Amino acid sequence: MIEVRLFATFREGRQKNTFLDADQFHVASEVLDYFHISYDEVSIYLINGRHSELDSPVKNGDVLAIFPPVGGG
Repeated sequence: MIEVRLFATFREGRQKNTFLDADQFHVASEVLDYFHISYDEVSIYLINGRHSELDSPVKNGDVLAIFPPVGGG
């Protein structure tokens, strides 16, 4: 299983944590496709706590954390 943790606006209409079958995903961008999240909407993408790219491989046991840009004022 791959655990996916969504943050901020990515949680709207979705679960905070989701578990996906690792056999269905090979690279990080496929996880974004699953959630219908546009690549340019992602500010920070972590795999097992380390900054990663969308073409990074994913495997069973990985924990992915996906953050949108955060604005402040």
